[in-house]
Amino acid sequence: MDLRKLKTLIDLVSDSNVSELEITEAEGTVRIVKAQPQPIIQYAQMPAQLGSQFASQAPMQYAAPQAMPAQAQAPAAEAAPAPEAQGHVLKSPMVGTFYRSSSPGAAPFVEVGDTVKVGQTLCIIEAMKILNEIECDKDGVIKAVLGENGQAVEFGQPLFVIE
Repeated sequence: MDLRKLKTLIDLVSDSNVSELEITEAEGTVRIVKAQPQPIIQYAQMPAQLGSQFASQAPMQYAAPQAMPAQAQAPAAEAAPAPEAQGHVLKSPMVGTFYRSSSPGAAPFVEVGDTVKVGQTLCIIEAMKILNEIECDKDGVIKAVLGENGQAVEFGQPLFVIE
């Protein structure tokens, strides 16, 4: 199959409601699969109290994200401009997936308006299948939650505003 024909097929799949296309010819088979907008993430419930240790024993399973077209990929920093909030900004210490609670059905660790103390768990960032508790580094009140639950965060990305 020549390259022009392949490109035409890719364009047809991307512009249509078809999510998958497979064509068999004498030279071989070509299968084109449209990427899903969000990866499906499944994770096990964590113990209610983790203490100061990480929950590396908690089994984590997730579906590997499929390749997305270059125009669909956008850095997280460009997608959400940093709000101009007054107060101390707690930034992500690592790259990973941001979670506001210990399990999907549990209440978030903190909400806007909650009073927090140094050492209190604010969120979890999953990196390389290890759940890392992110603790508060300043006493105060949560003024804004900047991270989206289940979304990827970058190193240094603002997560919370504490006043």
